[in-house]
Amino acid sequence: MLPIERRGEILQKLMMDGKVVVSELAEQYEVTEETIRRDLEKLEADGHAKKTYGGAVRNDNMTSDLPYIVRKQTNVGGKKYIAERIGEMISDSDSLLLDASTTALFTVKSIFNKHNLTIVTNSVAVLLELPQGHDWNIISTGGLYRSEAMCYYGGAAEAVVNKYNVDYAILSCKGLDMAKGVTDTRETIANLKKTFLKSAKEVILAVDHTKFDQISFVNLCGFDAIDTVVTDREPSEAWKNLFAEKNIRLIY
Repeated sequence: MLPIERRGEILQKLMMDGKVVVSELAEQYEVTEETIRRDLEKLEADGHAKKTYGGAVRNDNMTSDLPYIVRKQTNVGGKKYIAERIGEMISDSDSLLLDASTTALFTVKSIFNKHNLTIVTNSVAVLLELPQGHDWNIISTGGLYRSEAMCYYGGAAEAVVNKYNVDYAILSCKGLDMAKGVTDTRETIANLKKTFLKSAKEVILAVDHTKFDQISFVNLCGFDAIDTVVTDREPSEAWKNLFAEKNIRLIY
């Protein structure tokens, strides 16, 4: 196994369990403890881990993104549930904006039975997942490419999104806070998502339960910009009251 593959697996375990132990990882991968320590140092340098005595703990850093391959394998059940609820909202011939979230990938899988859809997306992963022989119209934004996120961004991507008017914009975020609203990690990605908000009749925010009561680095929008929130668990009464006050449809 290559070191980068091993670090990817260690990061997945760290995200799911919250901590890892050097001695256990060394035994699992049949390498020295010093090798594992170097792996953890790299994950710490990337902002994903905090080294501790004998191991490391997850760094819940709201200014950094996990690699796409890791995000794809976290809370899979919750993301599939959200995607299926969104899929129930989509009809034949609808037009959609899909961001580069892993939930968007599961959403595409949930609508394979729909016909004559038009999809505009900045996600390379979504493009790779499209069903064979589909009758969909696919528009890729192009733009600057972020390999670890498998997505396009920047002015060129924003210009493409601004050309279209769609039925639904389906997007994710890094944090939801009652005072700060919807937040994300990177300004470049938030700017692209802001164009999504302007280009859709209905904005659907796909957000799992871990994003509630979290604040990330960049303000994306207030709740007035959101029409529907789809999540995987029933939110607190306070959140349900806020959504009701803002006339936001809540699906869980």
